[in-house]
Amino acid sequence: MWEFYTEPEFAARLEWMREFVQEEVAPLEVLWPHHHHRVPPPWLKKVIDPLKDEVRRRGLWACHLGPELGGQGFGQVKLSLMNEILAPYQWGPTIFGVQGPDTGNAEIIAHYGTAGQKDRYLRPLLAGELFSAFSMTEPHGGSDPTGFRCRAVRDGDVWVIDGEKFFTSNSEQAAFLIVMAVTDPEAAPHRRMSMFLVPRDTPGIETVRPTRYMGEPDEAIDHALLRYTGVRVPADALLGEPGQGFEIAQTRLSGGRVHHAMRAVGQAQYAFEMACERVLSRTTRGRPLAGRQLVQQAITDSYAQIEQFRLFVLRTAWRIDQGHGYTAEVRRDIAVAKVLSARVAHDVVQRAMHLHGALGVSDEMPFSTLWQLAPGYGIWDGPTEVHLSTAARLILREREPAPGEWPTQWLPARVAAARDKHAEALADQAAETRR
Repeated sequence: MWEFYTEPEFAARLEWMREFVQEEVAPLEVLWPHHHHRVPPPWLKKVIDPLKDEVRRRGLWACHLGPELGGQGFGQVKLSLMNEILAPYQWGPTIFGVQGPDTGNAEIIAHYGTAGQKDRYLRPLLAGELFSAFSMTEPHGGSDPTGFRCRAVRDGDVWVIDGEKFFTSNSEQAAFLIVMAVTDPEAAPHRRMSMFLVPRDTPGIETVRPTRYMGEPDEAIDHALLRYTGVRVPADALLGEPGQGFEIAQTRLSGGRVHHAMRAVGQAQYAFEMACERVLSRTTRGRPLAGRQLVQQAITDSYAQIEQFRLFVLRTAWRIDQGHGYTAEVRRDIAVAKVLSARVAHDVVQRAMHLHGALGVSDEMPFSTLWQLAPGYGIWDGPTEVHLSTAARLILREREPAPGEWPTQWLPARVAAARDKHAEALADQAAETRR
């Protein structure tokens, strides 16, 4: 048995969130669309700090972490339902203290960090006083850690980091970086890497180029190519134990993939609502678009995709909350959710944009951002192909090959077995027929 029940008190908080996001967060999106991942200037702090304070007062700030760190320790179902509401607006996660990549970074510092690391990095991060970046992907190895070349070598009381990292999101505004580097190239593939907490102003960190996400302006969040040349950090910069980097990365990414999936749901719902409004408002040849059969098909297909995907993500989140952790079953469903995120985001946004005609592809509707995000869902946190392969392996692990030459459902064998099982009844049937 499973259910997605949340207590009435939390349902009321979600309803407050929906209204708050519409009234307070949506205006930020159209006025300052690229300020959400940077320390705000004084004039903007006057606007957003009261909003953050109200979120804290409602007990909805940084809810992915426990009360000892200022959060609520919410499970994955509650976090998913919150992400669904915040998804249409990039300012939403920042106002609620759950913006990426900071949420994932905060989670692993909370889980693996020392008391000193938590005081220096985690607490100001949770307070919204600074931002961070996760420096993992490499130009040649992509997101596959077994192909990484960035090295960290111990030199007395310090570690020395050398190498390049690509798509380090928000590196320009980050106060510190979490860098994944090879510390033991001779170890087993998944025990070669370690994680380091590196202040952004450490000598030797060079921005080769501040890459942007496609279609975004220079003031948008960067995803830079960074070069580390002789970057020296003290021994206590190590996060967790030597060789624990892959484990830490998986801890960080697994929950994030569920959140990304639910954000895809929220963005698809946003596009879908615009599509429904459009087809009820627009007419062609004297008839409303809503009365056209192909338009009706587009609306129904989008609704079905969203609802099916939403339930799948919530069930995956529920399984995690039930104490399953990140078992093979849960990892299988996270991989499938990751694959479906890109498909649902693409399909629903494309239909909604198309139903708006020329207006839909103009800069007077918010589809451009949603459309630009769609291919990203197939790349963030690992490419679609990797997750397809992972899901298939985990699915097939639970199955067995046919024990003999023919499939177990081969009809001639099943008929013969059924005849043997019910030979007496078949004989009686034959006798009755002869009479």
